[in-house]
Amino acid sequence: MAIDGATEIYGIMGNPVHHSMSPAMHNAAFSSLRLNKAYVPFPVKDVPAALRGFRASGVKGLSITIPHKQTVIPFLDKIDPVAVKIGAVNTIKIDNGIIYGCNTDWLGANRAIEELTPLAGKKVLLIGDGGAARAVGFGLVEAGAQVVLTSRTQDSGKALAAAINCPWRPLSAADDLRADILINATSAGMNPLADFSPFPALALRNFTIVMDIVYAPLKTRLLREAKTAGCQTINGLNMLLFQGAAQFELWTGLTAPIEIMRQQLQKITA
Repeated sequence: MAIDGATEIYGIMGNPVHHSMSPAMHNAAFSSLRLNKAYVPFPVKDVPAALRGFRASGVKGLSITIPHKQTVIPFLDKIDPVAVKIGAVNTIKIDNGIIYGCNTDWLGANRAIEELTPLAGKKVLLIGDGGAARAVGFGLVEAGAQVVLTSRTQDSGKALAAAINCPWRPLSAADDLRADILINATSAGMNPLADFSPFPALALRNFTIVMDIVYAPLKTRLLREAKTAGCQTINGLNMLLFQGAAQFELWTGLTAPIEIMRQQLQKITA
């Protein structure tokens, strides 16, 4: 679609944003449905000034990324209850000047897993105690999974486990931890530390499915070792895909063209 005076503008707000794959993914989705919409990167340092500008200029929706997922919250008019629990917002919709915030990261993680198996009743071992683990953890609980949190740091790990209302186990006890699903919600294994895995290879046989939220590289050491151990694996691109699809559906009210979006992401990472 050609950009004209009626084109609705969406984008990603963060600092930096030049590396984001979201513009290609969302523009492919808009184009496939012949929607007069465009998605662009917005490098932002001053959050309140940027939101005033987006509201005034008629921007319709935004993805929010590092470092603004928490700092944006005080400047919203409305916020989704799950995003309140998570304490982070990754999606904004602006409608008639009202700025509404929500979180689709947890939906992305859940949908990625549910391509393989329902989450309700499944036992999930979640690695991490940062913002990503918080979003994924609350999402798992929302879906009815039985979550156990593990991390290297006791204080922050126990604090997040208490917030999610799940047990905490030290990562040093990895050999004795068992579950249906293992999820790495840390940056361990991300470039330039691609040779690192957050979990011992021999203990991976205690899981059926292993998911890594890291998508650079796609085949992390954790996932390579999980495959060797006989596990089904889910890479971080799937979480990115499904959180983006949830954003698309929030903004447009239409069913996201999942396969078009998936193909675009695969093309970028090929």
